[in-house]
Amino acid sequence: MNGPGCAPGLLNGPGRKGTATLHGLFIKTDAADSIPSVLAYQSRQPPPCAGPRRKDRREPSASARARAPHCCGIEAETQTSHSSAKQASTTEIQIGPMRLTQDPIQVLLIFAKEDNQSDGFWWACDRAGYRCNIARTPESALECFLDKHQEIIVIDHRNSRYFDAEAICRSLRATKPSEHTVILAVVPGTSSDQEETSVLPLLHAGFDRRFMENSSITACYNELIQIEHGEVRSQFKLRACNAVFTALDHCQEAVEITSEDHVIQYVNPAFERMMGYHKGELIGKELTELPKSDKNHADLLDTINTFIKKGKEWQGVYYARRKSGDSIQQHVKITPVIGQGGKIRHFVSLKRLRCTNENNKQLYKSHRDEKYTGDNSQSESHSFRCKNRRKDSTDVKSITSQSSDAPSLQTRRYSSMARIHSMTIEAPITKVINIINAAQENSPITVAEALDRVLEILRTTELYSPQLGTKDEDPHTSDLVGGLMTDGLRRLSGNEYVFSKNVNLSHSHLSVPVTINDVPPCIAQLLDNEESWDFNIFELEAVTNKRPLVYLGLKVFARFGVAEFLNCSEATLRAWLQMIEANYHSSNSYHNSTHAADVLHATAFFLGKERVKGSLDHLDEVAALIAATIHDVDHPGRTNSFLCNAGSELAVLYNDTAVLESHHTALAFQLTAKDSKCNIFKNIDRNHYRTLRQAIIDMVLATEMTKHFEHVNKFVNSINKPMASEENSSHSEGSDCESTANIKNFPDNQTLIKRMMIKCADVANPCRPLELCIEWAGRISEEYFAQTDEEKRQGLPVVMPVFDRNTCSIPKSQISFIDYFITDMFDAWDAFAHLPVLMQHLANNYKHWKTLDELKCKSLRLPSENNN
Repeated sequence: MNGPGCAPGLLNGPGRKGTATLHGLFIKTDAADSIPSVLAYQSRQPPPCAGPRRKDRREPSASARARAPHCCGIEAETQTSHSSAKQASTTEIQIGPMRLTQDPIQVLLIFAKEDNQSDGFWWACDRAGYRCNIARTPESALECFLDKHQEIIVIDHRNSRYFDAEAICRSLRATKPSEHTVILAVVPGTSSDQEETSVLPLLHAGFDRRFMENSSITACYNELIQIEHGEVRSQFKLRACNAVFTALDHCQEAVEITSEDHVIQYVNPAFERMMGYHKGELIGKELTELPKSDKNHADLLDTINTFIKKGKEWQGVYYARRKSGDSIQQHVKITPVIGQGGKIRHFVSLKRLRCTNENNKQLYKSHRDEKYTGDNSQSESHSFRCKNRRKDSTDVKSITSQSSDAPSLQTRRYSSMARIHSMTIEAPITKVINIINAAQENSPITVAEALDRVLEILRTTELYSPQLGTKDEDPHTSDLVGGLMTDGLRRLSGNEYVFSKNVNLSHSHLSVPVTINDVPPCIAQLLDNEESWDFNIFELEAVTNKRPLVYLGLKVFARFGVAEFLNCSEATLRAWLQMIEANYHSSNSYHNSTHAADVLHATAFFLGKERVKGSLDHLDEVAALIAATIHDVDHPGRTNSFLCNAGSELAVLYNDTAVLESHHTALAFQLTAKDSKCNIFKNIDRNHYRTLRQAIIDMVLATEMTKHFEHVNKFVNSINKPMASEENSSHSEGSDCESTANIKNFPDNQTLIKRMMIKCADVANPCRPLELCIEWAGRISEEYFAQTDEEKRQGLPVVMPVFDRNTCSIPKSQISFIDYFITDMFDAWDAFAHLPVLMQHLANNYKHWKTLDELKCKSLRLPSENNN
């Protein structure tokens, strides 16, 4: 873009061969490329003469050059005045009731060559207290603007020899940030006998103003000040309106804005949903063009117009006609907005649906129409796979095709409907039930029968738990659910299972490293691979004499800066890990410290994934690692159902609700607080501790299986589907960053992610490499076998009869567990965290168990593998 005879980016001063003159800075150079394309200027004082002269400017000292800022990644030489130059400051601006703070104005000068005109604008910026950058090439100009988003851009339009000013302007206008930028064209001055040229070509190119060449600092200063107080402040106020429109778009009330002539100018999404129109069908139309409901009183519109034409607000009940032709009753408030000249310029209408049976029917009809006409491909792609064994949904067709007793249904037409609809309960489920009840009133008999079944399901408490078929249909799945998702059947006999708690507080007999660096070489070598998903926890268990948690914990906690966050010493953290591990039962085949270490490893692996990392704060990471460490401490090797049936002390203490999970968290905090030597929380402030404690408790309680489907469904509906929607609607770069940033703005979403993360870490065995998966399957089966043996000995209900060591098929139990609990959950987690390695292991392991099952093999391996 440089003109002939001008080296790129070279600004030569007169009579100075081999020397570049940069606004008073003389830099010895042998190559033009050594001069930066973009220069940043700070407050600098012009010389006392009327105009800037190069001979009066001083070369900056080495320290001044070292302090030069960076612009667009290119180091720039600057000179800072030591006198009291005007400092850039913020400005407060009022727009209606909003008070805004405008940062110092930034100006970008685009001049290929230094001359008196560029000097004039430079010193004018200094006088006004503006931040100023200068660019010499179109490329550097665009790069700098995209980095700084200057409010004012001045482009040299006097000579096309060096670059095409209009082309630069168009390229800047093609960017989104330029929407609120004022671009000024510096054009050659004209003599008195020359005809004035038209500004239209400049306006068409994207310029906002024209400035006749004038190197006077005062003239440049006056131009910039006028732009600031005019266009820049106006653009700043317009930019603030984005916040108002964002609020309107997310408002639950329907909002409609019209002109003084009642031409629709804006409607928000709530209005579109209520009225059934798309905004494109409404904006630009007069209200008189839209269909009116005939249910209003004849003089109602006249009354409304009388009020609002006088500038008075009107509110009342009004019937509106939806696009479908149905009439709905609304609470309406219409407010006139006074504008220029003291005249009414707009009318703002707020509309809220009245809760009536008729409106409920129309709303139900609207949702039904949208369901059958809308695009369901996205929701289908994220919905859970339907398993044959699940009875969580009822086939409406099968219901409606059955013969029905019409007269009997007609005779029981809900005598208490009036009472139901007059209830003031605003719970979402109540609203749903009311809508369905209203829809039943005039529905065909078969539809009303189907809705009866829907209401029956909605009125249960277990809305998220799929219903199973008969026990004969799939005993393995039924027993798994019985053992993991219920609190058991209370026995009325005095037979109690007493859970003895042997709390270990003395750890002197355990040999642990003094520091993380003081680890035996064989252990250190294994831990070098701990960031890999295929890390073998059983090898660590063997070399640490069944104490993997301390060693892995030290390594993982150091990697995530846990001690630094908690402000505790490594010795305290080591003592805490030692104390927690001592309270895991090594006699348990599955729920021991190796399982805790495995869950800690999986949690750390998940925290390393880009989207998880971007969605959580450091406190969340620390809470997740601590929760994984303690999540099964003092586990007795028996399920909650067993403890409830046995009437154990813990079941009584925790009212048969989340018995073990409540015990794990309570005991962990008790043990931590008892001994100052291992109290990792002693140095953090109260507020941080409360937040951290709540997060830990919430995650450990999430591992309790009775709410498994609730957690998974909430994650899918609140995280997966909205993120998929954002990704589908925005294919631009950085959409991942935007979506994770949105998650961070909503603590409830962060909570769902943490719950899902620890749940997946807790049952990740089927996603481990095959050998590890097989070992874990054998261990959990052995623990269930031992529970069944004890239930039989004590005469307790056997909650999982298929886990009889003499008859159980381990492959079948693994298939049921993967089908029922694992596949959907990890599909959802993979869609968020991107875990291809885990999903491949899961597919391979599932194939292994299916092969064993087809061969009627009840063991963990194929006969050929056993022989090996």
